[in-house]
Amino acid sequence: MVSLMFRIETGDDKERRDLLRRRLLDTNTAASPVLRALRGTPAEREVPLHVWALDGTGALAGGLVGHSWAAWLHVTYLWVDGRHRGAGLGSRLLSETERIAREERGCGSARLETWDFQAPGFYRKQGYEVVAVIPDYPPGVTEYTLTKRLG
Repeated sequence: MVSLMFRIETGDDKERRDLLRRRLLDTNTAASPVLRALRGTPAEREVPLHVWALDGTGALAGGLVGHSWAAWLHVTYLWVDGRHRGAGLGSRLLSETERIAREERGCGSARLETWDFQAPGFYRKQGYEVVAVIPDYPPGVTEYTLTKRLG
């Protein structure tokens, strides 16, 4: 029997992080025919998708930050200034982002995460379905992952 000794280290290391990411990408690509087929195509890259709402003075009234990847829209942030909430601006931002993702980027689905005190009810009204619930993330808060078909 062979016994191996390892030294365990901690700390930020950009070079090791990048190497680890490349090796994981290679391992995943070798293990998954789906990921193998994706490699080298435009859908392989995350492409930012940002939509902004400006008020009459040009100030930021709301916005959505996300990206498309592998025929999916990922909504990272959606925010509307308190003065403009309840006027449908969040729905308009989300709808326009979904339209761009569907029509211009070929996305068939969308996903996002939200906390219980944020907007799970809002997203359900927009046609999203809860696919995962993580209680106590962070402690005392529940995180939801929601998805929607964009067809």
